[in-house]
Amino acid sequence: MARLLDDAGIVRSRAKIENAIQIARVACELAASGPGLAATVWQFVDGRPVQNAVTDYRTAPTFTPASTALSAHLKDLGIKFFGPTIAYAFMQAAGLVNDHEITCPRHAEVRALGE
Repeated sequence: MARLLDDAGIVRSRAKIENAIQIARVACELAASGPGLAATVWQFVDGRPVQNAVTDYRTAPTFTPASTALSAHLKDLGIKFFGPTIAYAFMQAAGLVNDHEITCPRHAEVRALGE
């Protein structure tokens, strides 16, 4: 912990470092128990990416019932700092949600990957 708190290359918040360690523990526990972290997360979108039809990025949701449920589940597993909005941003970044605007060339590419 002391080494991490002195590392200028990371966010040096004791609570966030402790949570990162807890996330690693949860990931290891999920791997040991069978489903793994990926399967655990993907169950909240029924195993398939959500393909939204966003016409303007300002209208994209910041959280959804799925991200709220994911957040609650991960909190039950002991993960902190992972509310519905953070969960939704994670879902976007991890490819569980396609929120590219429909006019964006990436929208069709990402849709094809999800199918």
